[in-house]
Amino acid sequence: MNYSKADAKAYAREHMRGIWAAAATPFEAGSLAIDEAGLRRNIRHWLDDLTIDGLFVAGKQGEFFSMSLPERKRTMEIAVEEARRGGPRGKAQTILSASDQNIDTVVELAQYAEAIGGDYIVVHAPVLHFHDAHDACCYEYYRYIASKVNIGIAMWSHPDNGFLMSPELCARIADIPNIVAIKYSVPREMYAELTRLAGDKIIVSTASEKEWLDNILELGWQLYLCSSPPYTLQTKADLRMREYTDLAFAGKASEARAVWESLQPVRHAISSTKPKEKPYAHQKYWQELLGQVGGPVRRPLLELTDAEKSATKAAFETCGLKLPGTATRAAAAE
Repeated sequence: MNYSKADAKAYAREHMRGIWAAAATPFEAGSLAIDEAGLRRNIRHWLDDLTIDGLFVAGKQGEFFSMSLPERKRTMEIAVEEARRGGPRGKAQTILSASDQNIDTVVELAQYAEAIGGDYIVVHAPVLHFHDAHDACCYEYYRYIASKVNIGIAMWSHPDNGFLMSPELCARIADIPNIVAIKYSVPREMYAELTRLAGDKIIVSTASEKEWLDNILELGWQLYLCSSPPYTLQTKADLRMREYTDLAFAGKASEARAVWESLQPVRHAISSTKPKEKPYAHQKYWQELLGQVGGPVRRPLLELTDAEKSATKAAFETCGLKLPGTATRAAAAE
């Protein structure tokens, strides 16, 4: 770590910025073992070619729920090694997911992330069965975990754990010294309110790429934390998410808006072909169409059918993404 526990908030404010991607974990066909070479290849492409600023590793996007503890630690190690190697924008940052329903596992992963030189960790709010009120348990949960490590911690609230942490609760937890950020997967009015309440204490972000531009321009946000759009909406020859982000950071709102709007066909191609019950397999197949390493998913997740792949490929070929060495994908198909 490059900071002390007391300096965690200030360090994050200075360094935790830009476009961060949630890494998918490629598995090998047949054995379903982690494809370590494929993961490294993807990360190098994301950092070197797509100029992504940070990596969110071993989270839900990475299928942590189907991975053993040693496997989760190994993906963390690979990410930290590759981030240290850096890209054209210098050393990348890492946020390593210590999320788990078992709090001893959370602490073990948090301490491991700190020991191997991760920059931050992210911890999902706990699932609380039979609760009609969650605030006291959530506060104590984050307080306890923060007491066990020095590393900066990002909270994570998402409806899939059965409730949403309120802006007021998040603002209270934000007073803990090494709570530095939140991935707040909630309606916009909630994260806007938290930005007002505690934006001076923690960095507030959400995973919606569609809302990212407005959040820069209207809420003054500095961080996209994070999902797959940084590597599914972009190629080495087509860095429009990077472009509109940098334009917005520079205060060029109208120019940024024009670039953002130009990505609508790509967003539609993804959303219109993604089966509701197969988001992971669809994303990995889209990565393969982009030349990245996708691979199979692990159970209980489902694979795409041949018909679903054909529909996705057809949409991909006409969505307007530029590939290296070609014009747009649409033009290449004509």
